[in-house]
Amino acid sequence: METLQMVASTTSFSNGYIRVDCYGGLNQMRRDFCDGVGIARLLNATLVLPKFEVAAYWNESSGFADVFDVDYFIQEMNGYVKVVKDLPADIASKEPFRVDCSKRKGRFDYVESVLPALLEHRYISMTPAMSQRRDRYPLHGKAALCQACYTALRLTNSLEKKGLELLQAIPKPFLSLHLRFEPDMVAYSQCEYFGLSSTSLKAIEAARADRKPWAGEASRIWRNRGKCPLTPNETALILQALSVPTNTNIYLAAGDGLMELEGLTSVYTNAVRKSTLLSDEDFTSMHGNTKAALDYYVSINSDYYIATYFGNMDKMVAAIRAMKGLYKTLFLSRRAFAVFTSQGLRGERLMEALWKAHRDDFVMSRGSALSDCFCEFQL
Repeated sequence: METLQMVASTTSFSNGYIRVDCYGGLNQMRRDFCDGVGIARLLNATLVLPKFEVAAYWNESSGFADVFDVDYFIQEMNGYVKVVKDLPADIASKEPFRVDCSKRKGRFDYVESVLPALLEHRYISMTPAMSQRRDRYPLHGKAALCQACYTALRLTNSLEKKGLELLQAIPKPFLSLHLRFEPDMVAYSQCEYFGLSSTSLKAIEAARADRKPWAGEASRIWRNRGKCPLTPNETALILQALSVPTNTNIYLAAGDGLMELEGLTSVYTNAVRKSTLLSDEDFTSMHGNTKAALDYYVSINSDYYIATYFGNMDKMVAAIRAMKGLYKTLFLSRRAFAVFTSQGLRGERLMEALWKAHRDDFVMSRGSALSDCFCEFQL
């Protein structure tokens, strides 16, 4: 990180305290928190440990310190952003002033709209906007964000030890495959699926809430835009089109609710999951966030990484693998699969078309690894 250290700030003055409130799954919260670190540096603020708002969404209670090494994070951020475990006595008894950042996009949005609230209240909480333009940050802001996301966030000692045990238990060499065919993901996508088991359909319906699937022509257009998660069966078909041997050792990086798994495992029989490699006691005592952290740990250290989606975990895993020189990374194209099958391609014609659609990325073994990372100047 020599390049980043050259642009790090050493100022001791602070405009106030910022707490980042993070929502969703682990990697969404990681993304939001790292964005918050960059914003804190932009506003010359002191960072309070983040609040993980996971209970309502994932029905669990694990927090930042359950997943990440707090002392290591504070140490590694020294010179970039000041991070504190505890607030001063005159502020600690107060709830932070909540600032709406949903429409903030660039550096000046935060300076002009958020900084005045920070100066007035001295302690604010915020959730960074997903639409923000990180590329417009000054170099010191990018440096703080990248230092947090790719260097300072280390798993707790106990979790890293468990991750190493899991990594050692997987037969080598192996491919880490990130599947996203889970009830909440399918419900969120609003995609129609046919031929699923009654168990899968019930699980999807239970997760749907008020999200109704697109139907008819709208459903076809939506699917052809690449909006629909690949099923395990579709994933197996694409892997075969890429000539991935059916005896490949595969680690399935996926949530507990993965559906229709036999569509993959009936073809790729050497597929393993953490639930089978960890002891029952280990697995049942873990929260969703700690399980997701293990998937992340194994994936960044795998011989190959293939993702069926382009989500927060996939982007971060691909970026850190590229930074570590592990370029054997690939994103499968949901759009190509949807378009080809809607055109009526089947059998060998479909396999050939899928190979051509993935050929360049497959041969380069990089996919679009660094499309969203601002640490590129280090490579």
